[in-house]
Amino acid sequence: MASQRLESVCVYCASSSAADPDFLSAAAALGRSLADAGLRLVYGGGGLGLMGACARAAHERGGRVLGVIPHFLTARERPLARVETVIVASMHERKLRMFDEADAFAILPGGIGTLEEVIEILSWRRLGLHAKPIVFLNAKGFWNPLFEVFEHILAQDLAPSEFRDCWRAVEDVGELLPALRAMPTLAFMTPPGVEEMT
Repeated sequence: MASQRLESVCVYCASSSAADPDFLSAAAALGRSLADAGLRLVYGGGGLGLMGACARAAHERGGRVLGVIPHFLTARERPLARVETVIVASMHERKLRMFDEADAFAILPGGIGTLEEVIEILSWRRLGLHAKPIVFLNAKGFWNPLFEVFEHILAQDLAPSEFRDCWRAVEDVGELLPALRAMPTLAFMTPPGVEEMT
């Protein structure tokens, strides 16, 4: 079991301002927690919804924030002028830059875009392309339907039981950072035929 470096946390979450106020409050609380812990927030660069609440709270608390957004979304998601924002050419470039800049991933409630990011990062961990911690904030049971899909896939023997070790879930935002810090690197993460780097 290897120890995890934790300096930057990528937060995946909704850009909708119509989100449950409790979710918006949790996003802001996470932003403050990251700033208080001296951790940089890496996020999707938008100024709206949970994204904006998290980034704004982290910045106002004196934290470091890096937004990454494709050019075509700047008018729609309105990046915050006061935080560092990198404008990229495509969604693919955005996701790769966010991945490269982060040591761990916090998954807050979100829509289709968040779900896409979550599935990709879980798939990459399952395939051994990374061993970065992944923790869901399952506020109000938001992610329970997704977890049920995971269990259905496992029950059909379409993924190994070790897949359950690729992620963790907490119900309270105060549990997120401790869960990220506690999540171990998994021995099974190296795919067959791929030599471990030394």
